[in-house]
Amino acid sequence: MNSQNYTLLDLSSKVEYALLALLELASHHSKKVPLTMSEITAKQPIPERYLEQILTNLRRAGVVQSQRGSKGGFVLLREPWQITLLEIVTLVEGEKKEKDVSQPLTLEKTLVYEVWEQANTASIEVLKNYTLQDLCQERETRAQQSPMYYI
Repeated sequence: MNSQNYTLLDLSSKVEYALLALLELASHHSKKVPLTMSEITAKQPIPERYLEQILTNLRRAGVVQSQRGSKGGFVLLREPWQITLLEIVTLVEGEKKEKDVSQPLTLEKTLVYEVWEQANTASIEVLKNYTLQDLCQERETRAQQSPMYYI
């Protein structure tokens, strides 16, 4: 088995779609213009029924705001640099439950749990250190490096 191709942390479709939608909203944030669901799906391959659920959840959580009317759509409620990827993952996936540690706890089980705890902490640190702003800036950088990417 090639460990390079092994994914320990699964990126769920829900999280992926939420991040793609938020990336679009973040890149339009400075314009202060709401984006409609069709404008988002025109740029990102997100099924519309999924997008509706995701945006509803993000609205309830206070991340986005929906505006009605002909100039309606969705906008971020905070600056992109204030929204971490960890926050989005947690909102979309829900708080993960603590694992019920079955008794008795052997030395071996303790060792295994400690390593898993380190892996979990490392992934949380990475997601905590990236914001929507970081994704926007990286997208800009890469788009300028390879102008042929957008057809």
